[in-house]
This record gives sequence, structure tokens and C-alpha cells, in this order.
Amino acid sequence: MEILDLDADVLAEHTASITAWLPVRTAPRRIVDLGCGTGAGTLALLRRFPAAEVTAVDSSTAHLHRLREKAAAAEVADRVRIVQADLDASTWPELGTPELVWASASLHHMADPGRTLRQVHDLLAPDGLFAVVELAGFPRFLPKNAPENAPGLEERCHAVLDRHHAEHVPHRGADWGSLLTAAGFTVEDERTVVVDAGPSRTDAVGRYALGSLRRMRGSVAPALTAEDLTALNHLLDTDSPHSILRRGDLTVRTERTVWAARRT
Repeated sequence: MEILDLDADVLAEHTASITAWLPVRTAPRRIVDLGCGTGAGTLALLRRFPAAEVTAVDSSTAHLHRLREKAAAAEVADRVRIVQADLDASTWPELGTPELVWASASLHHMADPGRTLRQVHDLLAPDGLFAVVELAGFPRFLPKNAPENAPGLEERCHAVLDRHHAEHVPHRGADWGSLLTAAGFTVEDERTVVVDAGPSRTDAVGRYALGSLRRMRGSVAPALTAEDLTALNHLLDTDSPHSILRRGDLTVRTERTVWAARRT
């Protein structure tokens, strides 16, 4: 869960740029955030649309509890409605008739994305907007020649992870524009946001890199060579002189693609 909060912190500026770009015709008053996680999108949307209320939907009790805490701290709890639901279910709880639906890094987890898109289409108010944000993959943090004892380690880890996702998360990288059109939407615009932040010595970036690589290790470790696994373990050992937290050359490099689709 901490990794979601760090992602929200480190990439807050880019999330704000996406919400500012949304081609809304009138400021929405009712918004649904599907797969809201710990609330990065929910809070960004509340800042962008100060007269709006957001219904935040997620299956995780822990994520929703954290969102409640963050909304209270930001003094916007009265503008957030929390709904715990399984978005893979054939029927959803009552979510109102929103003018804007936001789904960030959630659709690729759906068992049947086509059905989910059709459910969103039926949910939206006429002329409503659906914003789909999807990630190019895990961020990259290290220079290409790092670490010194295993140059290029991060790229090799990403190659293994891509194979893992192809098998276990088949909808990652899907052609969402075509899927949205097939579900009855008109795709009005598409934008790719390139993130290249740093180098930075901020504590948040270091912890974000540490958390991301720890999460990646769980998927890639069995396929790494012994040498690469040892090098990765040294990066993740916060007591090691080779710890990623001790590096001053970290950057955050990733891409996010956004589709703005209209219910017509």
C-alpha cells in the first residue's frame, strides 16, 4: 500500500497535468473513480473540480481505509463517497449517474475489460466523459550502467517482468482506444505523458525506487542469474553500502497514456 502513496507523491505533478488536460465540456459535479487505490486520482480530481463529489470504488478494505484518512487530512472527506466492490462482478452497486468516470491503472486488471467498458458506458450520464489512464510498465530508476557490479540489471529485470505480465496480466498494454470504440464510446483524444524526473536525492524518490524494485523482485527473482539476483538483493538491502537508498543518481522514468472517451 505504501507504494501507491509514494507513486501519488512522486508523480503528483503529472497526475495534475492529466486532470487539467481532460476535455470536459462543463465541470462535472459527480465523478466515479474506478479502482481508486489509496486515492491519488480521487484527491487530484477533487482539487481539479472543487464543486464535485467523487465516488471512490475499490475492492481493497485497506486501500479504502487509507483513502478515508487522506481525504480527512485534506479536509475533503465530505466530498468523497467510499464504495467497496468487485469490479469484475457482472453487476455493480449503485454508483449514481456520473458526468466523469476515471480509471487509472485499473482496467488492465479486469478479467473481461470489454464488459467493464460497456458497464461504464451504461453508467455514464449522456455526453459524459470516461478517462482511462494506463501505465507503460514499472518505472525505471537506475542509470543504464548501474549497478557497478551488474550493469544493465534493471533492463534485464524489466525484460523478465514483461514476460511475466504477458502470461499473468494479459490486458496490460491493450489497445484501449479500439476497445473503447467497440464499447460504444467516441475517443476524443489520446495523450502520452512522459515522466523523466531527476536526478533527485529526495527521500520519496529513494523509497519509491526501493518499494518498486522490492515488488518487482517477487516476480523476476526465479528467472535471474545468481549474479543478477545478488546485485538486486544488495540494492534492496537498506543496510548495504550498495543500497538504492544511498544512490544520488536516481531518476523516475516512465510513461502514462490517457484516453478521453465520450458517451454519445
